Amino acid sequence: MKSRPLPSPFAAHAQRLSSVLLLVCLLAACTNDDWRTASRASAQIAPKAETTREAVILVYGAPAWGWRGWFAIHTWIAIKPYDAPAYKVYQVVGWRVRHGLPALTERYDLPDRYWFGKKPELILHKQGGDTGDLIVKVKEAIQRYPWKEVYRVFPGPNSNTFPAWVAQEVPELELELPFRAIGSGWAH
Repeated sequence: MKSRPLPSPFAAHAQRLSSVLLLVCLLAACTNDDWRTASRASAQIAPKAETTREAVILVYGAPAWGWRGWFAIHTWIAIKPYDAPAYKVYQVVGWRVRHGLPALTERYDLPDRYWFGKKPELILHKQGGDTGDLIVKVKEAIQRYPWKEVYRVFPGPNSNTFPAWVAQEVPELELELPFRAIGSGWAH
């Protein structure tokens, strides 16, 4: 009778690791997160529009909804001109296209709103100085954005293609999106 070799310590470690990963995936899949009840409150990161006279440009990113958030973020741009009482938020949202609406949205909103329960991270903050001139250029670039009606999760154009395209059109903005902004290289 031949004896079977004993498993190496590496094999045992790999088996335990794969079991732990499977458990984590199953637990993540079983959460009762619901986008309808997820927080959309302010993260209290942005300068308050009502007390900030200067012009402000902000770019945020937050983990994408659901399993995509494990490796990808959703990004958006918020603008407040000099003495404006509120921010206008510009972003591309994919579900809108499925409902016959443009992907690109612009509306007065909280600039640092949680992205369906995920806290945003500040990517760019410009305030005062020549920010008013930059706002004019950014708004002109937004009006020229060529994929207002189009959305594809991968490879793009998607929510990250939009601010990347604006950054390409307005290089003095000095916006560099993080690696997790999947789709940001689509327009280059």
